[in-house]
Amino acid sequence: MIILGVDPGVALMGYAIIKTNVSKHLRQDRNEKPKVIDFGCITTTKFDSPGDRLNIIHKEIGKLIDKHKPDLISIESLFFFKNLKTAMPVSQAKGVILLAAAQKKIPVMEFTPLQVKMTVVGYGRAEKKQVQEMTKQLLDMDGFDHKTKGRKKDDAADALGIALCAVLGVRDPN
Repeated sequence: MIILGVDPGVALMGYAIIKTNVSKHLRQDRNEKPKVIDFGCITTTKFDSPGDRLNIIHKEIGKLIDKHKPDLISIESLFFFKNLKTAMPVSQAKGVILLAAAQKKIPVMEFTPLQVKMTVVGYGRAEKKQVQEMTKQLLDMDGFDHKTKGRKKDDAADALGIALCAVLGVRDPN
């Protein structure tokens, strides 16, 4: 199974492509790690109009879907927000991702930040660094050690954790 994990954003959107052996997953064998195929960020600039930014995101997500042919898209949901000014554009970006998934008939799973922390680390109040470190331990990152320079943005790391949620299954934060 190929999973596209997405950490939605407008200026910077993290993505990750991982591959897992479904039969191993169904038997809960965690000895075989999911393999990282690709990860990185889709970027837009403040000089792009809001419509152009969404168009760029839609096109780039479409390219990732066409290239990797994911069986599932795993995306972070907006559980709460501190700033309505940033929540609205992020929601719009998430909307174009959902549109791209619907156009290609790819199922989508959504996970809150709390669910990601619980699933990856086992603790809902885990720090970002803890999530990133555990994500690295849970994934087969062979071949990426020498390529990660300039790609270690938090958004890409978050997308890896979001993709992992679809593999490991969500743990109830309560």
